[in-house]
Amino acid sequence: MSSELLIFAAALAGAALFAGFVGGLFGIGGGAVIVPALFFVFSAIGVDESVRMHVAVGTSLSTIVSTSWRSLAAHTKAGAVDYDVLKSWGPWISLGAISGAVLAGFANTEALLIVFGAGLLLVAAQMAFASPNWRLFGDLPRGLARVATAGGIGLLSAMMGIGGGAFGVTVMTLCGKPIHRAVATASGFGAAIALPAALGYVIAGWGREGLPSWSLGFVSLPGFVLVAALTALTAPVGARLAHQLPQQTLKRAFAVFLALVALNMLREAMV
Repeated sequence: MSSELLIFAAALAGAALFAGFVGGLFGIGGGAVIVPALFFVFSAIGVDESVRMHVAVGTSLSTIVSTSWRSLAAHTKAGAVDYDVLKSWGPWISLGAISGAVLAGFANTEALLIVFGAGLLLVAAQMAFASPNWRLFGDLPRGLARVATAGGIGLLSAMMGIGGGAFGVTVMTLCGKPIHRAVATASGFGAAIALPAALGYVIAGWGREGLPSWSLGFVSLPGFVLVAALTALTAPVGARLAHQLPQQTLKRAFAVFLALVALNMLREAMV
């Protein structure tokens, strides 16, 4: 095995274990951790600057394909998923995800870094300050407002490489959905986003110059295997600890961590 692949595997293994743990602990997807980890690992091993953020995002999305479906199945078994919402929102979320993958294929690295950094700042603010008791509307948007909201969640999530849980939960709780119902239903948003978006990144990156070894378009196969396997190991540990640790204090501390990561990604876009 080459030294490049060893460095890649070791660094990514640590990030994947951490991502699985925080995903289980806080109920957020691992993309917020995996994307920047992949980006900096690809930087360290010399992946071409013009494609490294694209591969980081595409690989992150590929790992969400399996984890989101497992999460949705578990929430469905518990009877917590609102399938009426998924049926009416899912197609527009998937369409937004496909659009996001297409846009990412045309975007340069700096644009994707800015989208990720700005979006991650929103996730950090939501974790730090939002309350599940806040209500702005009596019900979820309908008609064109639903199309725009659902499509926007899919598009932004696909360009960031995340499952859409943070955005989906925020929208649903602000529109009157109970937090546990919102978290369960938002797991289905990840399922609606990940597969079409990951396929879009494979197609958009096919034949591009500068890709790392063993890649399908903008998806790194070693990255997919490592992240998918290792996040599955630590996610249950985080989920068990979620009921034993001071959630609000931990969430605010992790929000500070996410904000620092976001600011660093924005700095990378500017240099």
